[in-house]
Amino acid sequence: MRVGVLTGGGDCPGLNAVIRAVVRRGVTEYGFEFVGFRDGWKGPLEGLTMELGIPQVRGILPRGGTILGSSRTNPIKVEGGIERIKDNMKALGVDALVAIGGEDTLGVATALTEAGVPAVGVPKTIDNDLSATDYTFGFDTAVTVATEAIDRLHTTAESHHRILICEVMGRHAGWIALHSGMAGGANIILIPEVPFDLDQVVEWVESRFRSHYAPIICVAEGALPKDGDLITKDATLDAFGHVKLSGIGEWLAAQIEERTGKEARTTVLGHIQRGGSPTAFDRVLATRFGLNAIAAVKDEAWGTMVALQGTDIVRVPLQAATGTLKTVPTERYEEAMAFFG
Repeated sequence: MRVGVLTGGGDCPGLNAVIRAVVRRGVTEYGFEFVGFRDGWKGPLEGLTMELGIPQVRGILPRGGTILGSSRTNPIKVEGGIERIKDNMKALGVDALVAIGGEDTLGVATALTEAGVPAVGVPKTIDNDLSATDYTFGFDTAVTVATEAIDRLHTTAESHHRILICEVMGRHAGWIALHSGMAGGANIILIPEVPFDLDQVVEWVESRFRSHYAPIICVAEGALPKDGDLITKDATLDAFGHVKLSGIGEWLAAQIEERTGKEARTTVLGHIQRGGSPTAFDRVLATRFGLNAIAAVKDEAWGTMVALQGTDIVRVPLQAATGTLKTVPTERYEEAMAFFG
């Protein structure tokens, strides 16, 4: 069997570990051949490929990013896009696809399987917001990076008696903010699932100063005030219709500074959370996903995605991953609130 592999959407640590595991097991145990599709769905859409065998995956386990490249190309929005992919796969002799990506990438994979293309999915989202899997690789690395940043911000906040705000990723789900805020000892955590009351945030800030400590606020990029609008970088949309988020941290700093008279500064981690070497947890999880994804190809379990449930890797329908976002439950956020103020 000749198998195509692609990585779509935003890059994150652990992608190369998945690719390596897929190829190593596929070649050595199953005798498969592989084709690397370049730059997400742009690869099969335009016939952009690279050689992908054991020599190409040697040494890539600790590397961040993806050797295949990525993009946010959406073939469903391209006229005749699905048929072009099918034609290119046939011309290249590709029998099946392993699609590694998040909600958007796996949504395209779902459409392809419905159109008769054999495909298996691997869940990838740094926000950890895909349903049907307990964790996605890249999330642990992002939390580790954000936690270290918050640890470092504490000393500056205390030295200068400032409010320091750390803006982290999290468009619709606040998992990174919740985990890194709790691990880093942030005094306030703001997430998209719970619109915040600015007056309450100011009270928490002033309470922190009254106890002779400087406040640290960890805010997800998608957090929004009650009766307010989402703060966006600009009005443009990507190919999947997503706005470009960023700016909530700066907006919050200005509001708090005006109301308290205390200096407030913002650090936006942005792509720093995506880059660099994956943690040990993410390397192991990504490797297990890759090993089980190619086993699903061997079993011709088309239209499925590998997922982590408890400590086991299982197969679930692709639709189960893309139907509903996995958001932070109220009770989890209430646990963190015990440390606010």
